[in-house]
Amino acid sequence: MTYCLKCQDWISQSVTWSTLFLPSQQTSLCDSCNSQLVRINGAICEKCGRQMPSRMICDDCKKWQTNDKYRDVLQFNRPLFPYTPFMQEIITQWKYRGDYQLKEIFTPYIKKEIRNFYPTKSFTIVPIPLTDERHQERAFNQATAIAEVIATHYENSIITALSRKSSHSEKQSKKSRQQRIKTKNPFFLTKSLETDVLLVDDIYTTGMTIHHAAKLLKEAGSPNIYSFTLAR
Repeated sequence: MTYCLKCQDWISQSVTWSTLFLPSQQTSLCDSCNSQLVRINGAICEKCGRQMPSRMICDDCKKWQTNDKYRDVLQFNRPLFPYTPFMQEIITQWKYRGDYQLKEIFTPYIKKEIRNFYPTKSFTIVPIPLTDERHQERAFNQATAIAEVIATHYENSIITALSRKSSHSEKQSKKSRQQRIKTKNPFFLTKSLETDVLLVDDIYTTGMTIHHAAKLLKEAGSPNIYSFTLAR
């Protein structure tokens, strides 16, 4: 018997000749929840991957490109999902309530799309770190969980090249856009990487976190930095 990882309802599976004699694809969401899991499709911002009316660079990314401090530190970000209320519920349940198994909702989508996003790239995978305090609260780092799925498709290992300074300030999720933009760089390098890098995180909101990390890596010798996030 299989239960939906989001709502805990029983997932009924119809029996056909195919399901009798062929291995069925494991599903982790019921039909109702699955219908709310929207993908980003069609035209996107070329830099951050946000859904757009046509393929162009969004206003947020134009600001990054006109900022002398952060211009061109990031090649591009690619997300899977828009940050809908339903996606917010899943990520909140995953991150803040310690429901690690919810990773299985995203795993098939990551495996299906990651090579499409970066078809010819070879890079070192670097998850965005948590502070020690946040890691202790949550029991796991969601960015590392995502990176572990991605790593199965690339030869290079996951590298912990970044650490996060301890802070008792308000959580990023509670800050306004302007507060996020003004945040000081919270990261420091534990090692330099003279390779292309794929940064991994759960959500791209203003892009501040990703740009902070990319700037450090770029200055330390990484030629090109890309990023992947579940949501935008």
